[in-house]
Parts: sequence; structure tokens; C-alpha cells
Amino acid sequence: MTSHHVRPIEPQVLKELRATDDAGRPCVPVEDTEGGAPLRCCLRRSEPGERIALVSYAPLRRWADRTGARPGAYDEQGPVFVHAEECAGPDLAGYPFARPGALRVLRRYSAEGHILGGRLLEIPEPAGQESADEALDAVLTEAFADSEVALVHVRAVEYGCLLYEVRRP
Repeated sequence: MTSHHVRPIEPQVLKELRATDDAGRPCVPVEDTEGGAPLRCCLRRSEPGERIALVSYAPLRRWADRTGARPGAYDEQGPVFVHAEECAGPDLAGYPFARPGALRVLRRYSAEGHILGGRLLEIPEPAGQESADEALDAVLTEAFADSEVALVHVRAVEYGCLLYEVRRP
């Protein structure tokens, strides 16, 4: 069980991304023949035969639009996989995408949307979901101990892409 609230991409944002992504490109659904794509709508890996799309997503820009933050140069966009059609959303029992040996960077952001630092984490091996959750909990607790941290982005090191967001409890 997680101690922090993991946030998938919000349903209204997903609806918009499934039409036109944050780079202004139309969504192009494909059948996932292999499976394994990290879906940011339901925070699980895709299964063979599912219809998915790779879209460009600007999480800080969208957050700033709602909060009045001014991320400036930290406003970045990157690729994320989503279901091509609306899905049921996440059914989480722990932190998603926490396979043993995976490298994650947890970037800390201020209320203005500026990077306050980050932390590299290797998911422990051998690890079940419980030890992975404990490792992520510890790093997130450390991040939110700094009162200036408003949110944390958990990213895959290999591709740099956003996996999910965690906001201040």
C-alpha cells in the first residue's frame, strides 16, 4: 500500500490528449501487438491487442494553467502512452511501474513549477511490491519534508518520460 497519492493523467486531460496532444498533433491510435507499454491513464502496462496511443504531454504546463504557477523554462513536454479510448483508470495496490532494478528519478517542483532538485532511485532487488513501495515511500517522504516541494514527478531514467505525479499530501 502506498503512503502518497499517485496521480494518473486526469480524465479531462486524457480526453483532450486523445484528440490533439500538447504538441498540437492529432492522436494516432495503434494496436499494441506486443504489450508492455506503460499506460499513464490507468498506471499499468498494456496488454497485447489493446489500442493505445503515444502522445506528447506537458504536465507542468497543464498544472500551471490550473494553479497560476509560472514554470518558465521548466515547462517541458514528453511522450506518454495512453489507451486510445477511455478506460476505467487505475486500480492500484502499490506504486506502479516498480519492477526490481528499474531506475527512477524523482524530480521535486515548487509551487511556481521550478525544479528544486531530484533523487535517483534504483528499485531494490530482490524486491516484491512491498519493498519497492517502501523504497518509493521513503524517497517521497524525504521530498515532501521540504515545505517548498509542491509536487514530485516520478520518471523513467532510460527514456526520461513521466510515469506519474505525486502531489503534497
